[in-house]
Amino acid sequence: MHVFDAAAVHAALPWPFLIEALRKAHLGEMPASDVVVQSDPTGGEAQFVTLPGWAPGGPIVVKMVGVFPHNASLKPPQPAVQGLVALFDGKTGGPLLVADGAAMTARKTAADSALGAALLSREDAEDLLIVGAGALAPHFAEAHLAARPSLRRVMIWNRTVARAEAVAAQLREKGIDAAVTGDVDGATARADIVSCVTMSDTALIKGALLRPGTHLDLVGAYLPTLREADDAALTRGAIFVDNRNNMQGGGDLSQAVASGAITWDAVKADLFELVRGERKGRTGADQITVFKNNGGAHLDLFTASALSQTLG
Repeated sequence: MHVFDAAAVHAALPWPFLIEALRKAHLGEMPASDVVVQSDPTGGEAQFVTLPGWAPGGPIVVKMVGVFPHNASLKPPQPAVQGLVALFDGKTGGPLLVADGAAMTARKTAADSALGAALLSREDAEDLLIVGAGALAPHFAEAHLAARPSLRRVMIWNRTVARAEAVAAQLREKGIDAAVTGDVDGATARADIVSCVTMSDTALIKGALLRPGTHLDLVGAYLPTLREADDAALTRGAIFVDNRNNMQGGGDLSQAVASGAITWDAVKADLFELVRGERKGRTGADQITVFKNNGGAHLDLFTASALSQTLG
């Protein structure tokens, strides 16, 4: 059995390789998957999530991960999401590898959105706005840049400016043109791609400010109580999801449905349908596209399978 620590995961899964691996994986069947969520028995906000997935005729994955929203305030800070991902042989049940959960989560989540951007954003997009400056933020910037090479500039917005400055500095060390903005509304109006990676419970993105042709990537609102974009963003944009199985759980879509702004029929396609060519993606340069990254054990399985390919 092979063990990958965080550094080994990041080194083994460069963005172009992983994005392409996810694209190819979506040509196949949706793996069987489940999710078990346990809440902090003391009543706190933390959760522990177990996500098993099993590909037809293929391997089995089990992701075991804690979601601790206040980890960023620890000294030293820790990722809000961390744990382990284990891959097993689908024929014998034998363990194949175990990998750092935070690194695998960062890699698969960012690559999921990057695949969405590759399929839905304009090919001439130049300005990327990252909303949020948590542990995932630099990974999302790098993944989007890999998926859409036309991007030239990255703006970072965060309620705590110091965290945004830290992410921008980290990106600049890698030669990326990154700067901090204190005006999320102004940055939204200028961006070609907006990627939201927060745990906000109030909408940060105003749909009225989105330019024609913008691609909006919504990641963080994984609970019904959370939200990153308002109803106008969803009514102005053509809505796509990474998968339909998990789309009712996130706040951006479920709250818009509850308000009557949209119905579930507004979701035009998921990644499986887009990759297979069964449904159309962007239909024009001025169309606003909205991609909801819901996640799921199938993505952990696809990413762990890609990692296993690097073993030779």
